[in-house]
Amino acid sequence: GGHHPVREGEVFNARYQALRELGCGAFATVWLCQDVRKKKNVAVKVLKSREGFAEAAQDELALLRCVRIMKKKDQAGEHIVCLLDDFRMIGGNGFHILLPRALGPSLRCLLGSYAAQGLPLPFVKKSLQQVLAGLHFLHGCCRIIHTDIKPENVLLYARDKSLQKLLLDAADCGQRTNVRRKGAGGDPGHWLEDSDLMSIEVKIADLGSACWTYKPFSKEIQTQPYRALEVLLGLDYGTPADIWSTGCLAFEMATGEPLFDPQPGKYFSRDDDHVARIIELLGRIPPQMALSWNKSTKFFRRPGALLRISRLSPRSLHTILADRHKWRRHEAPPFISFLLPALRYAPEKRATAAQCLQHAWLSA
Repeated sequence: GGHHPVREGEVFNARYQALRELGCGAFATVWLCQDVRKKKNVAVKVLKSREGFAEAAQDELALLRCVRIMKKKDQAGEHIVCLLDDFRMIGGNGFHILLPRALGPSLRCLLGSYAAQGLPLPFVKKSLQQVLAGLHFLHGCCRIIHTDIKPENVLLYARDKSLQKLLLDAADCGQRTNVRRKGAGGDPGHWLEDSDLMSIEVKIADLGSACWTYKPFSKEIQTQPYRALEVLLGLDYGTPADIWSTGCLAFEMATGEPLFDPQPGKYFSRDDDHVARIIELLGRIPPQMALSWNKSTKFFRRPGALLRISRLSPRSLHTILADRHKWRRHEAPPFISFLLPALRYAPEKRATAAQCLQHAWLSA
């Protein structure tokens, strides 16, 4: 299908030795490799060779090179996984572009260990500060929309070498095991101390589906639970779409469950259910907005009335946090105050990354 048939032990560019496959997608395979010069592990993304993927590969490479250049001018670029190198290789299927990059397990791995109650709030706040700083850098300095903010694309990193080694050992946690907390009984499988959490930093990864603010590449962006309303309804999108996804990410980190988890039904699609769940939580979409969007007739039979779903069950963030997640009375309002501006329906009224960073809840 255009993938390069990588073999374990194969050496790319006389420098990167393939150890094992970390993942395979529609556009590329990702391999855990050892940089034989620096004696460090890296991830090498091997892009497909087929004609249709060549342009997409060049677009991703241009985005990554922009980040690498701008990172030298702005410290906030430290919160983006940076391109270490790039080179081309001729394989059995033709030309391939290879992109070595830093390695680490994703936030999804960590969430798997805390799923029942969410991550500790001090770590949630610290991580969100770094994600938002990274987005502020992408949006402002690089003029890039990430388009796929989600736990899988937020990687963990530690400056402490021993802790970083533990994280690197778990980099393929999706295939083998979760990053786990060390249990009170000393269970050897639970080797990450709670106290280590605040030493962990996060970095935004994977610009494979990103685009320029002035040149969107696709109408279909974002993983479903983190998809902004304007994208669902076919409106032109911009950097506010990343902020909506970050709001969804914040809720999932703090509670352990997705803010929206749409499912298809017998008479309606997953998108129908997604729009319904958004309305249930955030209220009626103003008619002038609902009917101005390109796909309005796909979802609405008249202003405020969904086409295929007639019964809605309104719920509030406060009720969800208090009743389902047992948050104390004083904890919920500041978090909700942070979350709602990131989930405003009108993209132009949605908080920016810089405005989110200034919110009192993050520094409390």
